[in-house]
Amino acid sequence: MNYENIVIAIDGSKASEKAFNKAVDIAKATNAKLVLTHIVDTRTFATAEAYDKSLSERAEKYARDLLNEYVENAKEAGVENVESVLKYGSPKVAIAKEVAPEYDADLIVVGATGLNAVERFLIGSVSESVARYAKCDVLIVR
Repeated sequence: MNYENIVIAIDGSKASEKAFNKAVDIAKATNAKLVLTHIVDTRTFATAEAYDKSLSERAEKYARDLLNEYVENAKEAGVENVESVLKYGSPKVAIAKEVAPEYDADLIVVGATGLNAVERFLIGSVSESVARYAKCDVLIVR
């Protein structure tokens, strides 16, 4: 299959770094556009922000810095068409139901892990949710 638009979820974890490297390889091989996305998970800091108003600002700065770094890495690796997108909400929903359709993705690449074992058991993993709801191919990188 010749992919044209690849969405890669970046969260700063080792798993997302491995997924990024795989997405770069696929993008170079197929001359695809690479859309790097980070979803600021508002559920994780909504309550804590009542005590620390700067939490959302720091989360946004971290996300923008992370995306900029990965955009540069993709370009240095030889991917010509790279874009980044920052959204807020639930990564489980936003990646498959917002970002992928918005960028006409035909492949979503995600890392296999990200949450701890208890969270995965209780609410399921982001990668599992993306695979369930995406309308395009999903590559889960271990």
